[in-house]
Amino acid sequence: QVQLVESGGGLVQAGGSLRLSCAVSGRTFSSYVMGWFRQAPGKEREFVAAVSTSGNIKYYGDSVKGRFTISRDNAKNTVSLQMNSLKPEDTAVYYCATSTTVQAMRAKGYSDYWGQGTQVTVSS
Repeated sequence: QVQLVESGGGLVQAGGSLRLSCAVSGRTFSSYVMGWFRQAPGKEREFVAAVSTSGNIKYYGDSVKGRFTISRDNAKNTVSLQMNSLKPEDTAVYYCATSTTVQAMRAKGYSDYWGQGTQVTVSS
């Protein structure tokens, strides 16, 4: 059974930082693209970031470029999202995602599995 468990969310003031983590079990972690999505109340799910299987190639949504950094640790089966210079509009539930291709994740918002999400709230 594949499980994705996110952690690290919380309440932070605008301009602050948070680091999200996602622990994956039940599949060969290093064989899959990993990513993050977010969904704010009343809005569609939005692609945030993705990282290739090796960790060398990274993709970001336009709204987070230059502020967020995705990374993965294939030895620990974890993917992280370092979020800096947070803005109130970053407030959302953040979900970890996994897929065989970046294209499916970015273009179609697709993930083979989803975690339960972690709430990030940025106050102004």
